[in-house]
Amino acid sequence: MPDDAGRRRGAGRLRRLGWGALALFLAAFAIFESVKYGLPTTVAMLLFFALIDLARLAGVRPPGVLHQALHRVWIPLVVVVAYSFGPIVWPPLFTAGLGWLTRIAVERAFGRGMPLTDGS
Repeated sequence: MPDDAGRRRGAGRLRRLGWGALALFLAAFAIFESVKYGLPTTVAMLLFFALIDLARLAGVRPPGVLHQALHRVWIPLVVVVAYSFGPIVWPPLFTAGLGWLTRIAVERAFGRGMPLTDGS
């Protein structure tokens, strides 16, 4: 029978696999939307995919509030959902949210970013 540490490692691997699958789906969806709507959506997606790196270059360091905000899933998720159900029709906003979500999912799939125990 596996011990508690073995179960936690297994759960961590499964969680990272789930984040990886989500990252692949989000990347494919973002690329689809970028091809569909053109250059402005592609630029928005790539800019927000690189947002975490750009913030780090600008001097944002952990454990600051801005660093934590950039790694929270709910912020770009709210952007994507609000765009989907709201009255705003500007595709670069949607693909920016997709790019940001993709980056967070990639970071978490590789075990970087915010701790996986925070529930977000």
